[in-house]
Amino acid sequence: MTKIDEEALAEAYNRALAHEKAGEIDAAVAAYHEVLAIDPEDHGGASVRIAALGRGDAPPRAPDAYVETLFDQHAEDFEEILVEQLGYAVPLMVLQRLQELDLGPFKRMLDLGCGTGLTGGAMRDLVEDITGIDISENMVEIAHEKDLYDTLYVAEIEDFLEDNDDEPFDLITATDVLPYLGALEPLFFGAAENMVPGGILVFSSETLPDEVMAGRPYMVGPHQRFAHAEAYVRERLDATGFDLVDITEINVRMQDGEPTPGHLVVARLRG
Repeated sequence: MTKIDEEALAEAYNRALAHEKAGEIDAAVAAYHEVLAIDPEDHGGASVRIAALGRGDAPPRAPDAYVETLFDQHAEDFEEILVEQLGYAVPLMVLQRLQELDLGPFKRMLDLGCGTGLTGGAMRDLVEDITGIDISENMVEIAHEKDLYDTLYVAEIEDFLEDNDDEPFDLITATDVLPYLGALEPLFFGAAENMVPGGILVFSSETLPDEVMAGRPYMVGPHQRFAHAEAYVRERLDATGFDLVDITEINVRMQDGEPTPGHLVVARLRG
């Protein structure tokens, strides 16, 4: 690893944020490119911020270093912020929707992006064995303390799905994962490779109005989170071997006092 000049990095990043706040987009983008030159692994998510400012194409996913750093830093107060302040209730929505569709109980569940264990906690009574995976070691430590999971891994999701040789799963969940992914093929292909035929994939996604998406399959929104067009989600599921069981419009979370529109999606692997 190349040693990072932390002082220069902080100066460039703070300058970029100041320009962005002032509405000086060109100057902000130039400063974010300086940040990337100093820190190519992009721990601060400069590439995502550039895309959110409408400059350049959206990356295929948020940088691993950025996601890991973001969640390691917020692990201790993650649930308070997400649940109490932002009204996040997607894990309970997952449980309710599966029950309404009369799906389950399940033998083996893989909780992608398990975080501190919100989805594992919601699903515990519906599943015999739960495996959780998250890129943030601090998040996984908190999930481990709750004693909800039978197995926990610290790893990047797509890498794990590609390398995993454990027994296949009949349920895979991915709540609050897609906001950090652009292209969905690796996730869906990876899930299919790790599931039994007829297995269920359930996930949440965020979206933006059609006039904002402007025909794009995905984009980085104003809060540095990926939004996906419903048509793109449907197309990629079909192309990777899934049949759509149900798609529901939901409010994923509150952001600056406004609801974040999205979808709760349930799909079944063909077999």
